[in-house]
Parts: sequence; structure tokens; C-alpha cells
Amino acid sequence: MKSKILPIILCSAGVLCAAPNTAWAQAVSAQKPVRFIVPFAAGGAQDAIARYFAHKLTTRANLTVVVENKGGAGGVIAADQVAKSMPDGSTLLIATGGPITIAPHLQPKLPYDPKRDFVPLAILADTPMTLAVRTQSRYTTMAELIRDAKVRSAPLSFASNGTGSISHLVGELFAQRVGVPILPVPYRGAGPAMTDLMGGQVEVMVASSASIDPAVKMGTARVLGSFTSKRISTLGGAPTVNESAGLSGLEVPVWVGIMAPAKTPSARLESLSNELQAICKLPETQEMFIGLGALPSCGGPAEMEKVVAEDFDRWGLVIRRSNIKVN
Repeated sequence: MKSKILPIILCSAGVLCAAPNTAWAQAVSAQKPVRFIVPFAAGGAQDAIARYFAHKLTTRANLTVVVENKGGAGGVIAADQVAKSMPDGSTLLIATGGPITIAPHLQPKLPYDPKRDFVPLAILADTPMTLAVRTQSRYTTMAELIRDAKVRSAPLSFASNGTGSISHLVGELFAQRVGVPILPVPYRGAGPAMTDLMGGQVEVMVASSASIDPAVKMGTARVLGSFTSKRISTLGGAPTVNESAGLSGLEVPVWVGIMAPAKTPSARLESLSNELQAICKLPETQEMFIGLGALPSCGGPAEMEKVVAEDFDRWGLVIRRSNIKVN
């Protein structure tokens, strides 16, 4: 019995030793670990997704999969590392909008070209954003908030996870589409922003469904709308922003996918993409996404390329219209 379980063992934190072979695994040296580079600190939804897929790949590949967290500069540090890595399928980026579709509009001198230096492998999930208030707020619906914001003398204050972050840009997009003045209040992460929302220092928060869900369950926060095409079942029946605001075009996928360095051999890309999509469609993977407050996407390179292109154009327009600058 022992010989059957030894091939799948935990080697160290974030590292897993694997079992059966695949064409992709055979193409990468068994002596060279495959690295998932995550552009965030450990503990968030993107990190959890990376570790889950690393674990699942170990049951399908005879090699070691390592998850490395390289936070900082909105994901630019991690993306730059992958862009400059050997294009052999051994170093992969857990890609999000930050370094790929947002940073190019905020940092004109990036050390990499997001369109030239990466190729998409698979889009895995959407970690959607919401518009939320504390339960003591006078706003119980999106219609009330919009109606009041249009006639009040002071702009509506909303908390975000920092200037240029996805939560900031989603808030700006909402304000532009609805036509209300806002006062963005940047914080260093969702925790401090949530504290001030609950304390009444800010009126509204743009937060991921995963961040706000615990407060909704505790009865301390209320979601007025989600930036999704369908309602999220875990948010107390909250409507989508499109529904509640009577608008269209406010579905904003906060996508998570995997990218490889450009010039990686196409055979390796195809094999790995197929593996990732197969894992993504497993029932246990769907359950994992639900637990993280994420929505499964499970698309290949073409689907990911389309989402990324739309995201790039969306945030470029929002940033120009709001004249957003970062230091």
C-alpha cells in the first residue's frame, strides 16, 4: 500500500511532488520544478487558486510544482520575472488584470510588454467585485444610492484597495456609467477599508465577493449589487449592478488565468492548457471556486485572449476619463 501513495507527497510549503506523466511534463526536465508565480502575498483568492491547481497538476505530471508569491507594484514584479524567464513551460504567471491590463495605462515604462511577452494558457475563474454598504447605512438599494448621489452637495465617498487597483477602477467605471460624483478613498488592502466602512468613515466600498461575504453572513454589511452577469448565490440574494441600476455593460470579470512567456514551444503550451482546462471542469474544482466566492470560467487561450483584450480597452478608457495617476 505504501508504494501506491508515495509518489504524491508534500515536499515543502507550496511544493508538491507528482505522479503520472503527460506530454507537457515529459517536455520539461523532471529535475526542474515548474513554478507558478503569484503576483500577491499568500492567503488571497488568487493564491488559493494557484495552490489548488498546483496540487491537482501533481496527480497528472511527473515533476515538482512550486508556488512562489512575488507581491508588489501591482503585480509588475511577478510579471516581469515571468516575462524574462526561460520559455520552456517551467515558469508560469498566475495572471490577473493588475500587471496585464491595468499597469500599461498607469506605467508607460513597464519593464515588459504585456501583449508581446506573454501567451495565454487558460482562463480559470472570475473573482467578482461588489458594491457594498454597512447595514446601518441609509442606502438599502442601488436606486436609493444613485438618486441621493445625484442631488447631494458632497460627492459619495467609496473605499478601494488603493489608487489604480481593480476595486478603485470598478468604482470609477460605476460612477462614469451612472453619472454621479465620487470621492475615492484608497486603502492599503481590503482589511483597513472594511474597518472604515463599518465605522462609517466611508459610505460605500467596492470589494470582492470573497472579502465582503463574511460581513454579509455576520449581518454587518449589505451588498447593493454585484458586477456580474448573474446573481451570486452567497451574497444574500443581492442583485447585479445591471439589474439594480437599470443599466447594461457593468459586468466586470475580475479574471484569473495562467500565462507563459512568449516563445514557449506550442506543443508544451497546448498540452498544459488542456491539463488546466480539464482540472478546471472537475466537480471538486467547481466547489473550490464557490468556497472562494469565485465563478468558474474554464476557457482556453482563445477565450482568455478575448477577455484580456476587452479588459485592456475597458481600463484604458476608465483611466483616461478619470485622469487617474499613480506615483
